[in-house]
Amino acid sequence: MLYTRKGDKGDTGTFGCNQRMSKSSTVAEALGTLDECNSFLGVCKMNVKTKDMMIGNRGYETILDWVQQNLFIVQAEVAGAPKTIEEKKVKEVEEIIALIEKELPPIKTFFVSGGTLLAAQLDFARTLARRAERRVVGVADEGSVTVGEDTKAFLNRLSSLLYAMARLSNHKSGITEKPPTYK
Repeated sequence: MLYTRKGDKGDTGTFGCNQRMSKSSTVAEALGTLDECNSFLGVCKMNVKTKDMMIGNRGYETILDWVQQNLFIVQAEVAGAPKTIEEKKVKEVEEIIALIEKELPPIKTFFVSGGTLLAAQLDFARTLARRAERRVVGVADEGSVTVGEDTKAFLNRLSSLLYAMARLSNHKSGITEKPPTYK
């Protein structure tokens, strides 16, 4: 059944846990924001149109799926499960970003979001990832849950990864990035 009626009074539980919390709690907000980011990454993944969207020997779809799987680990950790992101996954994100940076011109300014549909979506996903990071750090700071340092680092690198992937999407499509005019 898709509904249980358990949350009709404004509280919710986490998977595999008997504890209930307000749907407006900071933990519920962090979990919801992680879910929002993960869901939108699915939209991004479905809009990869060409197989030449490669980073090293992996396609965008593969990388985005890997990120989504890791966001489930982050959600589990925030929900109180004995799961956490390991340092090797942070290193893997850094390696992917380094591969992308080898293909791109250096950043000298901010860029106006847009270009390809995928680039615009990845840039939007970047903002969702940054919001999710802020929410997770917030619940960790208030002591609601314990969040590992590598989990925080993974979330911090995620926004950089999505930004780099957006830039690479435009670059591979021959679209020149536009800086803001500030006029």
